[in-house]
Amino acid sequence: MDRFEEHLVQYQAQVKEDLEKRVAFIRQQVDGPGLGGVVVGISGGIDSAVTAALCVRALGSERVIGVWMPAYSLPVHEEDSRKLAEAIQLQLVTVDIGPAYDALLPAIEAVQPLDEKTKGNTKARLRMTTLYGIANQKGYLVADTCNRSEIYVGYMTKGGDGLADFNPVASLTKHEMRILARELGVPESIITKAPSADLWEGQTDEQEMGFTYEDLDRLLITGQTRPEVRERIEYLHKISEHKRKLMPGI
Repeated sequence: MDRFEEHLVQYQAQVKEDLEKRVAFIRQQVDGPGLGGVVVGISGGIDSAVTAALCVRALGSERVIGVWMPAYSLPVHEEDSRKLAEAIQLQLVTVDIGPAYDALLPAIEAVQPLDEKTKGNTKARLRMTTLYGIANQKGYLVADTCNRSEIYVGYMTKGGDGLADFNPVASLTKHEMRILARELGVPESIITKAPSADLWEGQTDEQEMGFTYEDLDRLLITGQTRPEVRERIEYLHKISEHKRKLMPGI
């Protein structure tokens, strides 16, 4: 067993303790200021599933709203979102952002044509606008769902899924998220599904990044990874630094 595998075995042994630590953190963020609850964007993927499950565990289902926001999304993601809601007793609502996306895109492209990645980022920003609309009205906080692996390489949309009020999973790699997901009772179909931001048809995280989550997580956990991908990972980390810091000012 190598260092990476040993780390995961160790995390598995302490996952219950880690779960309780994250539950306490959520309560501190919400109950400390006397706020009503939390809004979580639900994608059908593991990161939003774990975040939502932690929030329900911390606050109860009556204080957590999960929002499924399709925009020509694949049916499998909606199905998994509903499986999650049933499994963890999550209040799940739907806001179809497709019409807003269809209306906004031609207006932008009249000024500047957009490639597929930028169109996908626009969807992510519409989703965050939706979450904050609900949260503002309810007096709730928006929970971020980005994990440590994504944050390190900037695999999130600035002003989209990279924007929220607090993050209960920021220190967890993708592999640790899978362990915690099973402890929280997240459906297996979500845990084993290829990670995707659902920004365009057929899009997956690993295809877009150019390496696997194992490559990335091995580097984060052990400092080692395949030599041919280390340069790519560190390049993405460098150029995405602006996503992890408050904007500079003078």
